[in-house]
Amino acid sequence: MKQSDIFRENADNCLHLAERAEGDPAFRRFTRMAQGWRALAMEQDWLDGVVTPVSKRRVDLVGD
Repeated sequence: MKQSDIFRENADNCLHLAERAEGDPAFRRFTRMAQGWRALAMEQDWLDGVVTPVSKRRVDLVGD
């Protein structure tokens, strides 16, 4: 299993915890943790060469 997939699993787990959270502070905390794990997964994909850097993708989109 790729490291980025593990990060995505962690994000999914945080979202499940957010669904069961009792109170808004816990819900927000788990949601922010999920966002952080997703960001790490995206960066790991970039480091592994799975996706191109964001700046290059923006240039490609503008060129279309």
